[in-house]
Amino acid sequence: MRSLSAGAFPAVDIAVVLLYLAAVLWVGFRAAKRPRTVEQFALGGHKMPWWAVLGSLVAAETSAAFFLGTPAEGYALGNYEYLQLSLGTILARVLVAYLFVKPYFTFRVTSIYQFLALRFGPKTKSAASATFLLTRLLASGARLYVAAIVPVLAAKLLWARPVSSGQELWIYAASAILLTLLTTLYTVAGGIRAVIWTDLLQAGLMLSGGVVTLVLLFQKIPWGSSSPLAEAAHLLTTLPWTETGIHPHKTLWENLWAVLTSDYTIWAALIGSTFTTMATHGADQDLVQRLLTAKDHHRSRLSLILSGLTDLPLVFLFLTIGIFLSFLARSVHDPRLPSQANEVFPYFILCQTPSGIRGLLLAAIVATAMGSLSAALNALATSFCEDWAFRFLPSSSDERVRVRLLRASTVLFALLTILIACATAFFVLRSPGSRILPIVLGLFGYTYGPLLGVFLLGVLTRSRGEDLGNCVAMACGLGVVALLSGVPQAVLGLFSQAAAARLSWLPCVAFPWRVFIGSCATFLVGLCFRSPARRPPVRPTG
Repeated sequence: MRSLSAGAFPAVDIAVVLLYLAAVLWVGFRAAKRPRTVEQFALGGHKMPWWAVLGSLVAAETSAAFFLGTPAEGYALGNYEYLQLSLGTILARVLVAYLFVKPYFTFRVTSIYQFLALRFGPKTKSAASATFLLTRLLASGARLYVAAIVPVLAAKLLWARPVSSGQELWIYAASAILLTLLTTLYTVAGGIRAVIWTDLLQAGLMLSGGVVTLVLLFQKIPWGSSSPLAEAAHLLTTLPWTETGIHPHKTLWENLWAVLTSDYTIWAALIGSTFTTMATHGADQDLVQRLLTAKDHHRSRLSLILSGLTDLPLVFLFLTIGIFLSFLARSVHDPRLPSQANEVFPYFILCQTPSGIRGLLLAAIVATAMGSLSAALNALATSFCEDWAFRFLPSSSDERVRVRLLRASTVLFALLTILIACATAFFVLRSPGSRILPIVLGLFGYTYGPLLGVFLLGVLTRSRGEDLGNCVAMACGLGVVALLSGVPQAVLGLFSQAAAARLSWLPCVAFPWRVFIGSCATFLVGLCFRSPARRPPVRPTG
């Protein structure tokens, strides 16, 4: 095995990564049948097979933040408590499949926020669409930053002199630009069809990379018994898998406080994670747009529910990688081992894996980054054009003009994503103790609660909710989440610690609970407004 400290990247690893990049570009352009209409560019003409949609959903959920962040959680926590959240994701997918999917097909929407316009009015649609555009853009930039961790760590190992924070930032920027450029090429050319077919390749590479990593780690750990497999099984089964967060000797208020301020408890899994997944899979254009490419709502439901069943073993696989990394770190002293949990798995890939396999794992990281980014760019462009830009086009504009605008918007959001990735890198360099998953998931927590709340109001009620009132409800939901997430304390702390201390009685809820709180607040306020006495026109399904 050749270490990167030798000062050069092994040619075989470079060849593997380049081969993957060539393959994904070939698949992307091959699948791109030059879409001529908005429906073809954004929804693939509703002709994608259900199993392709399933693979695309898996690829979307296993971004670079998942590929690197989940092992970081396993390494930092040393247990399977994060796995609890997968229980809520399965339940949420079933709820989304039977609450949201059919109405989207019935109304034949391209952007799901058009459903809100038909149900409530243009103000609700605009507020929801703007929320999605801002949140998805921030989250995509954060995910792009995660993929750039590996090049930065490689530079630290290859260069003979220390790498300054300014040089790190430049490497982050260069990596983000390169990944985004390659992804934008096939996304602009083929739209959602290119996204889905390349996602299948990326999902397969990600899964194979995870399995290979686990096997390598198992071989490297110095097991003390004659039966390493039995010892590994014993160690894993003795680790904590669930945490209630409840203590019998504490009062009801103290226990409630402890549950709401803990990241991973069984309550966060069954309640918080369920609402978070309902928001990402039912009210987020990125994932729902893939569902709308299926031939009908029955096939779409099948893809969605099956993707939930694959989530549990995938999270288990990558959490086990992180736990095995912690076993290895305790068993074998390595003075170069990074202190940050975010960098331990990339360090193992770069320095502890053989040439060839190292290239495969690096290609898997690139694959996860490109898979999530391509769909995000397509969804951002679709929502922006359908909900905002197309309204300014002359009524006589043909489909070719609209498709050109969709492509131009894709490029625009690619540039904005690069800027956000660089800003995220700057933040993490200033706060080196930050963990990946709370950063990425925390971004959704503030805004996706109000977004989910207004969608629930639309599908669960027929006479409640009003166009302007929904905007008020969403603002209230955002305010409640900010109030209970430590934002007032943080703002006041910039001016006066004493003033911030006066609000110390407020709970600072953990990130899995934010969407639940925001959606409940939005839904309850929205119930106070009565819908106008009219029924929205149902678009034909044929």
